Amino acid sequence: MYELVIENNKTLYSPLIEGEIKWTTERQGAPGKLEFNVLKDEIINFQEGNPVWFKVDDKNVFLGFVWAKKRGKEQIISVTAYDQLRYLKYKDTYMYSKKKASDLIRMIAADHELKVGDIEDTGYVIQQRIRDNETLFDIIYDALQLTFDNTKKLYCLYDDFGKLTLKNLESMKLDLIIGEETAEDFDYTTTLDDVYNKVKLAYDNEKTGKREIYIAKDSNTIASWGVLQYFEKIDEKTNGQLKADTLLKYYNKKNRSFSIKNTLGDVRVRGGSSVIVYLPELGDMSLQNYMLVESVTHRFSDNEHFMDLKLKGRM
Repeated sequence: MYELVIENNKTLYSPLIEGEIKWTTERQGAPGKLEFNVLKDEIINFQEGNPVWFKVDDKNVFLGFVWAKKRGKEQIISVTAYDQLRYLKYKDTYMYSKKKASDLIRMIAADHELKVGDIEDTGYVIQQRIRDNETLFDIIYDALQLTFDNTKKLYCLYDDFGKLTLKNLESMKLDLIIGEETAEDFDYTTTLDDVYNKVKLAYDNEKTGKREIYIAKDSNTIASWGVLQYFEKIDEKTNGQLKADTLLKYYNKKNRSFSIKNTLGDVRVRGGSSVIVYLPELGDMSLQNYMLVESVTHRFSDNEHFMDLKLKGRM
């Protein structure tokens, strides 16, 4: 059972819905999106910017704002709503020092009048950073990337029913098993794209006038795959060798992607969460492991709830 409400000037509307409701979230770089079709009648009246909330079985799922409306000859209005992460697509300039990524998120939220919920302490202190004329998304993910480089911890930024939320991916694992029998169709791919077995970092030390080089590599996978080199010029004063070792540990594994269609829905699944994938016969291996949800689209109609997922993992 679901409930969808639009508020316009303190008047609440429960519109007549034509077809299915789609809720889509991605792991990073995109706001949550709700799409639905409203049957136009003499009562319903709503505008762009109006708040929208969506609940399933009394569970809070989506809170956002009407962003676009489209209408044809028939009396049906196609609506697209986004959560407040949509405002992170706008650009700004930030110069900051001695701040954690979690501090930066709170600062940006305050500057742009965004509501904040549970922001996990990211721990690592960024000494100094200048990001000029970039989207707020890019500024935040730059800080989260620096945090990962130095702590091996990945975080997901998302909107939790109207509040910006930051969580460590390890805390977003679900006890949900998805396998061949639970889906209408699936695709499984392994690739060496975005895989690196040699990491080379360069740091120009202004005090000594010399370039410092940090290298981490795996001779075993180099023998199998050839040299797949990751190179980056770093300007953050940090432990360069630790960063190289961290990047190698993360990227020195085959990239595995798994897309699944029409599996039974679960509103706990969102971009950034992890689910257990059980595929005992895949040819090169038996897959029985957690995989990260890169994106998921939930579809609701009448009493049915299905979802399509794109998953990734490195194994």
